[in-house]
Parts: sequence; C-alpha cells; structure tokens
Amino acid sequence: MRSLPLPLALTARLTPVAVLACAGWALSAGPAAPRTSVSGPRAEASTPDTSSAAPSATAEGAAKYSTAPSPCSAVPASTVKDLVPGAKPAGKEIPSTDPKVRRTCSWNALHGYAYHWLDVSYEISGSEQEARQEFQQQVSKKTGGGTVPGLGDSAYSVVNLSTEDKQQTREGVVMARVSNAVVVVTYSGSDFDTKKAPGTDEINKGAIKVARSAVGGLGGGRSGSGSG
Repeated sequence: MRSLPLPLALTARLTPVAVLACAGWALSAGPAAPRTSVSGPRAEASTPDTSSAAPSATAEGAAKYSTAPSPCSAVPASTVKDLVPGAKPAGKEIPSTDPKVRRTCSWNALHGYAYHWLDVSYEISGSEQEARQEFQQQVSKKTGGGTVPGLGDSAYSVVNLSTEDKQQTREGVVMARVSNAVVVVTYSGSDFDTKKAPGTDEINKGAIKVARSAVGGLGGGRSGSGSG
C-alpha cells in the first residue's frame, strides 16, 4: 500500500478530543451544518422499529429522566467494530460542565485510508416541554432530512456531504427525543485514498442503528420518582 500524505481535513479530525474538551457542551446541538446538502433517498430514515424505543411519559411535561446515562456504554462493541473499524470499543467521554444532565462519548479511527467518526450525546431537560423545545430547535438547524418513526417519542435524521481540499466527508445526524431527554448521534466517514465519502444509505443506516441503541440506553437515567 502506497504512502499518501494526509490532507488537512484528516489532521483536523484526528485532534478533536482536546478541542471538544475546551468547547464544553458544543456537541449538544450536533455538528455544524455542512456546506453541501445531499438530496439522496430518505426511505431508510423512515423504517419503523419500536423494539428499543423508551415509552413516553404518562403525565404531560413530567420529567422521566433525572440523570444522563453513560453514552460510552450505550453502543455495543460489535456496532462500534462495524461502524468505526479500528476504534476502541470503550470510546472516550468528553468532559462536560454538568455531567448529570449532559454527556457525550466519541469513537474515531483511521483504518487503512478509511476514517470514521461517531458521537453519542445525551441531554436531560427539566421537563418534557423543555426537551420538546430543544429537539425542535436542533431539528430546525438541519434541513433536508426526514422523521424516523418508531424511535423514541420524536426522531429526525439527515445526511449531508461536505468537501474540503477535494476530500469528501459524508455526515449523518440523528436526533431523538424521549420524554425529557434528547439524544443526538453523529456518524461520518471519509476515504483518503479515493477522496470519496461513504454512501448516503450507509451513513444514514449506521447513525439510526446507533440512535436505537442510545435510546435504549436511557433506561439507566430514569428518575426514581418518574412514571412508567
């Protein structure tokens, strides 16, 4: 395999942990919207699957979750191995100013010339209404996507393509709300040999798969006084 110089885009992605640690909870709103949107098919974003979705709060506005669970424990090792080849299954939790209500875990690795990045974030609001508002605000910043039925109480998925120094990166974001909790999953990939990015379907399905696991992981953050 020939040696290739790594582009600036890779250098920027290989040193995110220190940057994110300084940025605090910048991830709670998901990644910045890429410059170029992909208008690919969205059928995969609407595949219903309620097997891992947490139930809704029975009382309107009730806070079912009091603490954010461990995001690094939310994704099975087999899923990490499949979606982020070469990454350590344990992931790395990003420091938060308030880990009781905001937590994020990241996995990233360069495997050959293929680079993948995965983030899972939890944010616990004081009430379901606050979580609804947070969810809607985040969705409003991500155009061109679609709903994901069967995932939490509300879920939205979008995939975008960005190009820097002729290097493509495709990024999928899935946002889901369950009662007073908001889950954000970001999954991206690049190939530094071909300069191309993985397909829309691959990124979208990967992000949704992780989101289902992350929503299921909310069980560990339920409030002892919450209903359901």
